[in-house]
Formats: sequence, C-alpha cells, structure tokens
Amino acid sequence: MYEIILFDLDGTLTDPKVGITSSIQYALQKMGIYEEDVEKLTPFIGPPLLGSFKEFYQMSDEEAKQAIVYYRERFAVTGLYENQVYLGMEELLSKLHKQGKILIVATSKPTEFSVEILKHFNLFQYFTAIIGSNLDGTRTDKGDVIEFALTNQSIDGRSRIVMIGDRKYDIIGAKRNGIDVIAVTYGYGGYDELVAAEPNYIVSSVEELSILLTKTI
Repeated sequence: MYEIILFDLDGTLTDPKVGITSSIQYALQKMGIYEEDVEKLTPFIGPPLLGSFKEFYQMSDEEAKQAIVYYRERFAVTGLYENQVYLGMEELLSKLHKQGKILIVATSKPTEFSVEILKHFNLFQYFTAIIGSNLDGTRTDKGDVIEFALTNQSIDGRSRIVMIGDRKYDIIGAKRNGIDVIAVTYGYGGYDELVAAEPNYIVSSVEELSILLTKTI
C-alpha cells in the first residue's frame, strides 16, 4: 500500500504522558505557577512547547523560552524515560521493516531526545531516519519537519508516502506536503479534533493500524 511511512513519536509510537506532564509541572513550578491537575497538561503532548506555554499560561516569548529551559532540566534526565511503547507497536515496526518499508520518525520533539527515547525502548533499529526539531527552537512546525524529512531522504513520488499521527498538527503538516495521513485515536488528539482535520484514514488501535498498513491493494 505505502512504501514510505512517517511516524509521529509522542502519542503514536509511545505514550509519553507521565514524562511530559511531570516535566511541565516542574517547569511551571520554577516559573511560580503551581498546577496539580496533570490532566490539564495533556494538551502539551504533540505541539511545540513554545506555543503551548504561551497559549495555556499566557507567557511572553521570553517567559516561554525560559519555561522550556526548565522543562528540559527534568525531561532530559528523567522525563524521557517515563514513557511506554504502545502495545503491539514494536511488532508492527518489525513486520513493516521486514517487508522492506522505509520507516521514518517525523516529530516536533527535538531530534536528540527522540533518538535517545527510541534507543532506550529498542525501536531505533527499525527507522531509516529520525527527524525532529532543533534544540534552538527551529523546525518545530510539523509541516516543516515533514518537508525536511522528505528532502533529507531525497524522497519523491508522494503517493507512496503516508504520515501517521495522533494530533491535528500531523494531519495539517501532511496535507501541506501533499501526502496521505492516518490519524490514530489512541493518542492525545481526540476523535473530534482528528475528524475536523480530515485525515485520509482514522484508526483506533495499533491492531487496526497494522491491518491498514500491511494490506495490499
């Protein structure tokens, strides 16, 4: 069906809730903001942190940048390991890899952290490339990440390519680059958010994703 498959990381390959929300709590506390309800922090999973700190806590650019520095103090040491691979995901990646599919991670998370997470959870070997954002805050927009991934790997023939993600940003970014997109509802976007963004397909589990990706047309 598809020969080149781009995967989002957070909420698609792994469930990062504990690590991200705990690190957001830490950053907010360092900024003098005390948020005890971690459920209020789940919208931080997926989009770039700078915009989220500004949107959800009305921070200025400089305040949001400082909050990111605090976030990384904890995340780089502890938070990135407070993560869990979705059940069945490694088996799916292994199957696709054996079928000769080209697998690429395309994430707004910094590349450095993404590589460390994938290595720690024994997923790194399945991917041809890991493309994320830069630590200086550039290339955080998902459309830019996807564009860079396709250019970096010299990929053309857009009909052969699909993006998989759990947030509207994955869908918007994929469409901007003229590629198909599969939305997964087991992550953090929510069904209504995903439907409104109009992906090509919606699946509710890793099992459904596996059926869709490994079928032949």
